[in-house]
Amino acid sequence: MAEESPVLTELQGNIGVVTLNRPGKFNCISRGLADGLSAAVRSLEANAQCRVVVLNANGKHFCTGADLDEVLAARETRATLEAFITAGHDALTALEHSRLPIVAVVHGLCLAGGLELMMACDVVVAANSARFGDQHAQYGLIPGWGGTQRLPRMVGLRRALHLMYSAEWLDAVTAREWGLVNLVVEEAALAERAMTYAQTLEARNPQAIAAMKSLARKGLDVPLAEGLARECECVVDALRSENVSEGLAAFQARRIPKFS
Repeated sequence: MAEESPVLTELQGNIGVVTLNRPGKFNCISRGLADGLSAAVRSLEANAQCRVVVLNANGKHFCTGADLDEVLAARETRATLEAFITAGHDALTALEHSRLPIVAVVHGLCLAGGLELMMACDVVVAANSARFGDQHAQYGLIPGWGGTQRLPRMVGLRRALHLMYSAEWLDAVTAREWGLVNLVVEEAALAERAMTYAQTLEARNPQAIAAMKSLARKGLDVPLAEGLARECECVVDALRSENVSEGLAAFQARRIPKFS
């Protein structure tokens, strides 16, 4: 009997739903799961119907990090280690650089590689019972999928170093206060709230959403003047587009716009 796919993908209307599917291993990130995430993002980007992606997980926890059984096996050679780490990087980069907005839906534990995965998403909706942390230092490890880079950018250097050094867990409210999480809801309402949020994004101008994501993310890595110049050029081009014409016409007519 073939093993069930570690990543499930479906399209619900204009919303792509990607589900981590290793509940028996608390959705630890294996090479198969990493490759599955990359493939899922590519397939949804290629589907013109898809406007937004919701990333959730089956089982008790969102994701508790890398699959250490695979890490141990990969230590045999430097090449196998590099291949494993690169697969994770590729998956997170696919989420981060996708033209589609990515909404992470977090319940249970979100630890180590799971925290790195969550940080590569655009918006996070979390259950009030969720817990967040980085356990690498506890076992003598170093974050390998962007934790040392994304975490300081999100929460500031001192908070990031504290979280990595101490391996402490944050509750959902604290994670929101630190800027790791956007929305905190009762666990029973988590799925519904996440889909409601995704439906809000679904109704937006997809070209504008893609441009906002690209400008904001790439702007973090360039001087302000360069980021502003990119923004100006992008806005001038966008203002002549059909979707902006529809948006302005809807504003004047006091109706809801219908974007293509």
